[in-house]
Amino acid sequence: MRVKEKCTIVTGGARGIGAAIARAFADEGASVCLADANIDLATTAADVIIQATGNTNVFALPLDVTKTASIAKMVADVEQRCGGIDILINNAAIFDMAPLAEISEASYERVFAVNVKGLLFTMQHVANSMRSRGRGGKIINIASQAGRRGESMIAVYCASKAAVISLTQSVGLELIKYGINVNGIAPGVVDTPMWDVVDTLFAKYENRSIGEKKLLVGQNVPYGRMGKPEDHIGCALFLASSESDYVVAQTINVDGGQWMS
Repeated sequence: MRVKEKCTIVTGGARGIGAAIARAFADEGASVCLADANIDLATTAADVIIQATGNTNVFALPLDVTKTASIAKMVADVEQRCGGIDILINNAAIFDMAPLAEISEASYERVFAVNVKGLLFTMQHVANSMRSRGRGGKIINIASQAGRRGESMIAVYCASKAAVISLTQSVGLELIKYGINVNGIAPGVVDTPMWDVVDTLFAKYENRSIGEKKLLVGQNVPYGRMGKPEDHIGCALFLASSESDYVVAQTINVDGGQWMS
């Protein structure tokens, strides 16, 4: 049991990749906090995980990653409940797209507030907690293949995920001297509720029918299908465990062969 009795925070843990990782960690015996802006959905997800795994050390907390006060309160609440934080899965993110001529300042600010600012300051608060405790820790940032390359009409989202990869490198190099490993996972196209939003936007901007883009991108994955949230569990468990102690500031592609780096 690689993460047994390890206190784990999963931001954006109410659904998708976050919920899949939260359930897997709970099944391995970790204490898991599902921190999410949608507290009702997160509470339901926590209840489902408890029923499925029998692990009663699973709970939900409200979190707005765009507000540092919300991050600080969530971290303090987890510390009080668990005695300290061992693992952070920085998963909360949003998506938007538009042609360059139609990108709005509001969209840019919203995407960067969640995907970059939120991830950075959640790292900061959790790392400070880990350093004060003096027992090291593991931080895993969920990036994207979109951070590896530009994609037409997805400039802002791609830039935000490139920033995640860069932050993982810089902060990873800084924190390893405290025994805190910072690494990332870069998913490819993953069949989650977020992809329903993506598909709708592609239908709008590429004049496609609903579901057409989703089908096409799945067919183009070398593995032969879109990713599933569960496909990311193995890498997350590896990066959260002592098996990855010598892995520092890396972002690992888990994308069915879509991108090689």
